[in-house]
Amino acid sequence: MYKEKAIEAMKDVFKEVPYGIEHTLKVLKNAEDIMEGENLPEDEKELISIVAILHDIGAIEAQRKYGSMDGTYQEKEGSKVARGILEKIGYSSVKTDRVCFIVGNHHTPAKIDGLDFQIQWEADLLENLAYMDVSKDKDMLKKYIAQHFKTTKGLKAAHLRYGYTT
Repeated sequence: MYKEKAIEAMKDVFKEVPYGIEHTLKVLKNAEDIMEGENLPEDEKELISIVAILHDIGAIEAQRKYGSMDGTYQEKEGSKVARGILEKIGYSSVKTDRVCFIVGNHHTPAKIDGLDFQIQWEADLLENLAYMDVSKDKDMLKKYIAQHFKTTKGLKAAHLRYGYTT
């Protein structure tokens, strides 16, 4: 129920930016695929799905305030926008705090402090890696993937997507 409401709210925020919707739905699919490899309770899967849906939710406000959708500004604005959405849909306040922490730090791997955050990091990175400089050098890419992907399914997906096997 909350997942569907979060998707509706995300689509409303990104209504002028179809790429935002497309990217978010790809990240959500990646997160769901990665979660299949983990033994997680349903409420944890829902929280991770909501994080995936809202991870870039601060981009529009960042563009409005700072003239940029850079990750730093997304983090700065994202948790406020996410909190407003989650309060509106009646999501648990404790879980809202966790979602907002991850959304507010989702471009900062040093802040990863749990499997929920790790799954989000990997799900987003699967989409973003193609646009990063590291993807231009196979050896650097292989090291980067080994360093940043910790889940079995995420690591396998990165290897398959970026052209080599373990």
